[in-house]
Amino acid sequence: MTIPKIVILTGAGISAESGLSTFRAQNGLWEGYDVNDVATYEGYIRNPTAVHDFYNMLRRKLQNPSVKPNAAHFALAELEQKLGTDNVLIVTQNVDNLHEQAGSKNIIHMHGELLKVRNEKTGQIIDCFNDVNYQQNKLIRPHIVWFGEIPLQMEQIYDALSQVDYFISIGTSGNVYPAAGFVQMANQAGAKSIELNLEPSLGESLFQTKIYGPASKIVPEFIKKFI
Repeated sequence: MTIPKIVILTGAGISAESGLSTFRAQNGLWEGYDVNDVATYEGYIRNPTAVHDFYNMLRRKLQNPSVKPNAAHFALAELEQKLGTDNVLIVTQNVDNLHEQAGSKNIIHMHGELLKVRNEKTGQIIDCFNDVNYQQNKLIRPHIVWFGEIPLQMEQIYDALSQVDYFISIGTSGNVYPAAGFVQMANQAGAKSIELNLEPSLGESLFQTKIYGPASKIVPEFIKKFI
């Protein structure tokens, strides 16, 4: 039997049940902060100390022992284990490491990673588990793709979508591009497209199969058909 190629797009909805708050696009706030202040390069130039303080706070929250992968994360890790890393790719919009904690290996963090920082001069990416003091590290910025910046590893993502058999979107709003356009690329490649979400996304009409409910419940149930 031929093993299918599966690309899984995950958004904030898969991590919400693990205790991580989602970005509220409708009011432009993230953890109560204006995204123009904490999620744009212009905001960083205006007040780098405040931006680092914001990501220091998020980093501490992520490393709180109460924040753990949920059943949806573990189901995707099991899927990869059964079908192989060559056949399952997770493309996540999330900057947390819950997929890694659950055991997944083949992951693209298209919006960067909270537990990494980047040297603006050399481009070197460094693991970071502690607070960053801008006054002591003025060349270090969060390894986060801010609004107006190009997401990471797009060529690799597009290549995977061009030869995918199943495209599964989990916990995404469908209003942030380029990720919102992935389903159309998958459909053009002849893939079966599935939306697993708490509620219909803006692009729900583009999916062939739609299942709604908490990710920790509907994702493991759906993944069973592959394993």
